[in-house]
This record gives sequence, C-alpha cells and structure tokens, in this order.
Amino acid sequence: MRKKVIVPLAEGFEEIEALTIVDILRRANVEVVMAALESLHVKGAHGIVVVADALLKEVDGDAYDMIALPGGLPGATNLAADETTQNLLKRFDAKHKAIAAICAAPYALKSAGVLKNSYTCYPGFQPKIGGEGYNAIDKVVKDGNITTSQGPSTAMLFALSLVEQLCSADVAFALKKDLLLNM
Repeated sequence: MRKKVIVPLAEGFEEIEALTIVDILRRANVEVVMAALESLHVKGAHGIVVVADALLKEVDGDAYDMIALPGGLPGATNLAADETTQNLLKRFDAKHKAIAAICAAPYALKSAGVLKNSYTCYPGFQPKIGGEGYNAIDKVVKDGNITTSQGPSTAMLFALSLVEQLCSADVAFALKKDLLLNM
C-alpha cells in the first residue's frame, strides 16, 4: 500500500526544506499532499509562491502515515499558532504515527506537546524550543515517532531518512545513488 504524507505550508515556510521533502518523497513513490493553512497560494520566506494541493482543514489526517513540517520564519511560528496543525500533531502522536520537523519547525512540535527528549533544529532556534535533549551534532535525530533535522543544508538527508522510514533502506539508498549524494 502506498504511503501518504502531509506537508503543511504556512506563510513564510522555508522553500528549500518544503520542496526537498515533497520532491524526494514523490521520487520514492510516496503520495504527498502539500496542505496550506489559509490559501492554496502560499508565499515562502524568500518570496517564492507555491500552489498547495489542498487546505489543511480539509485533509483527513487519519488517512496519512506521516506529517512533515518545513521550517522557515515566520512559517514555523505560524504552524505553532495554527489550531488545525496543533490538533493534527496531537492526533498523530496519540496514534504513534510518524511526525517530522526541520529547522525551526520543532517549535511547532514543542507547542503541541509532542516533541520527545532528543531533537535537533536550526542551531540559533534551540533556546526558543528549550529542553535538555537538544542535539547540536547529528544532522537528523529520531526519537520514537519524531524525526527532526537542522535546516536547509540538511533537507536532503532529512527527506531521505523519511523515505527510509516510510519505504525501506534500499529505496533510500537507490535515491541517494540517483541523486549523486555521497555522504
């Protein structure tokens, strides 16, 4: 059965992170829905407008295997302030479904009360998230059903780790090879 992922898009999202997640997952034959908070046309942190597939409030979260949040500012703080996003994160966590966040987006996980003990994020954003479990070394950190990553330069590794979780290590390895990623 084909895996399904929701990627919420809030005004001010980090374009590299959002589009890398969507691109890599779709290359792995994962069904990805870019779900906007307010309007199908969403402007990223650097002025790039993306047309979402749906509005988040119209997406049935129960039909999805994972939710993956891109960072960026004010995108991450908009996700943290959005009631639909927060409720969806809580529902996913209660069902032990996969939740992923990169850059400043672990802040939205913290706001929802779903961030676990060990995480990473954009280095300068850690004080806003807090907690003892901040990992400044690893580019991608998995703790239970939560996967976090540092920022734009780690977006591809982050997305490939999601492929490995959803599909397999073999699919992730094949994508790394096709993408000429030698890490």
